[in-house]
Amino acid sequence: MIVMHNASQTLLLIAGTSEARALSEAIARDMPKARLIVSLLGATEKPAAYAGSVRTGGFGGVAGLADFLRAENVTHLVDAAHPFATGMHRNAAAAAASTGVPYLAVVRPEWPARPNWHEVDCLRAASTALPHGARPFLALGQRHLAPFRHRADLRPVLRMAQAPQTPPPFPAEIVIGPPLRTANEEQALFRRYGVTHLVCRNSGGQAGIAKLDAAETLGLPVLMIRRPAMASPAQADSLQAALDWLLFGEDSNDGGVGR
Repeated sequence: MIVMHNASQTLLLIAGTSEARALSEAIARDMPKARLIVSLLGATEKPAAYAGSVRTGGFGGVAGLADFLRAENVTHLVDAAHPFATGMHRNAAAAAASTGVPYLAVVRPEWPARPNWHEVDCLRAASTALPHGARPFLALGQRHLAPFRHRADLRPVLRMAQAPQTPPPFPAEIVIGPPLRTANEEQALFRRYGVTHLVCRNSGGQAGIAKLDAAETLGLPVLMIRRPAMASPAQADSLQAALDWLLFGEDSNDGGVGR
């Protein structure tokens, strides 16, 4: 018999994705008696976008997170960090295992490969694969630019959510703002800056599809960085699957939860 859980729960949601924001709202709606703590690792997101009590900053590794789980009497840990936040995923799984707290990773599906893609394993490989004199659009974020600094021949275009506090490690055109909503808008941006290649990570989700559609229409090569594997004990591929796991218990395999 499946028993619905709700009261006497303290949920820690590691956020940083659109799925995390939506899940926080769903938890507040469907589990009103549960206590929800939302963890934001960086300062780029607005805490007001989330339901629940929001904390910012790191935990101090596996030991620090384990201490937090114990101190806050966390009953369930849901990891909805960015698919490429490998350190956070690893630490969360280890801390949950060491404390016995049920753990679920919410992992959005990858984008399927397209004919204009060239898949590479890492940022360094993407940098090396770019031809001499290319003008790549680096949809990567400022923390992931260092591997391109040795390519003085490139003329990169960078998109950043907000103006950088420190300059990038090489000369570049900087576009401030989120991904554009339509492929036509992205095409116009690529044409405006004379973009020859698109470099991005296979994050999945809807927010970045427009740039992929634009690159395919324009015939631009895409250097797509493969997503690292996640060795999580349990994964959900949708918001509903994660919500079902919380509502009906960690032994529920309905709705896309796999082990």
